[in-house]
Amino acid sequence: MPYGKEIYAQARRELQRRKTQAEREAQRRHEEVAGKYPELTRIEQEMAQAGCSIVYALGRPDAQAFVEGLRRQSQKAQQKRRELLKKAGLPEQYLETPYTCPTCADTGFVEGKLCDCHKKLLRSLAYQQINHRYPLDLCTFESFRLDYYPEEPDGRTGLSPRRRMAEIFEFCLHYAEDFGPHSPSLFFCGATGLGKTHLSLAIAREAITKDFAVIYGSTQNLLHDLEEEHFGRSTAGSDTQELLLTCDLLILDDLGAEFSTPFTVAALYHIINSRINAGLPVIISTNLTPGELEGKYTQRITSRIIGCYTSLLFCGRDIRQIRR
Repeated sequence: MPYGKEIYAQARRELQRRKTQAEREAQRRHEEVAGKYPELTRIEQEMAQAGCSIVYALGRPDAQAFVEGLRRQSQKAQQKRRELLKKAGLPEQYLETPYTCPTCADTGFVEGKLCDCHKKLLRSLAYQQINHRYPLDLCTFESFRLDYYPEEPDGRTGLSPRRRMAEIFEFCLHYAEDFGPHSPSLFFCGATGLGKTHLSLAIAREAITKDFAVIYGSTQNLLHDLEEEHFGRSTAGSDTQELLLTCDLLILDDLGAEFSTPFTVAALYHIINSRINAGLPVIISTNLTPGELEGKYTQRITSRIIGCYTSLLFCGRDIRQIRR
């Protein structure tokens, strides 16, 4: 799951914070109990002595009996500690380090693999990153309203916008429910204010909750970041190209609104073509028609979008104006 260097760095810092906080709390609790009950120190010394003495069992003719005796000694000391905590009105686990994740002790790894808590943290940070720039919490499938679309057929197409958008909504809902790393790419086209961004974000939200790495942004901003990085004008140490090429789902919003240069056109082709070859999905939304796109870009780009993506034509009236 390629989340980008900054997301991984944030996760490492958060895991270290959790671990340090848990260990400090354990130390505080120990000092609290030992201050009131000095016998705790003697009990823990017995436990430590039993553990260290196991080393001396090696090579002894009575090793098995010796280790069994140490085990009983350790169990007796542990029972004394439990009784002490009970007398103090504290739970048995009070002196254990209160890690956020006991499975990995807040290291983020179990047997060299990412712990589930680490995956959850990465997903949460990615969600926050997108939500900071876009209304991810507001753009859900539950909040998508079909009553904004006219029921009566459109004079040009003869289609009912509401029925057409109901079909698109169902398609996107099932797409999000079944999303996988090799789901098909989608091409959302239609006039402004018809819900393309809303459904794109709803899909992104669902994919993130399934632990997929999602990159979402306006085509203009993403290509600008890529250009800044390529020409060495970025000081953030970014890895934009790697993220755009390898993330589980790339969503390019508002294609065609950006200022095109030979670099951005070539970069866009490279992104689209590379992800097609790798079988990785992209969702593109645009206010332009396929003909307008071909006029703005090369035929190589538009042919790949039209030929390899599932096209969804949004229709209706500008929802933003209706809301006013």
